[in-house]
Amino acid sequence: MTYLTMLASDHDHGWFWFWPIVPLFWLLVFFLIARLFFWRNRRPWGARFAGPDPRAILAERYARGEITLEEYREGLGHLEE
Repeated sequence: MTYLTMLASDHDHGWFWFWPIVPLFWLLVFFLIARLFFWRNRRPWGARFAGPDPRAILAERYARGEITLEEYREGLGHLEE
């Protein structure tokens, strides 16, 4: 049997084990693209580890009625110093 007939009879040419890897590769590519464009946290990298914004906390307390307008303005004044 010649080499050409051996290749003709062997349809997978030794690549049969490789077929499950190709869909997994494309799933990985899709996941990375989706992660990059849709699930990205819009905050800067350093802000991810910082605590909550004090101005936002002050505004939330004012919105809930926990503090008065004067206390809110006083708190903002202290934060801007």
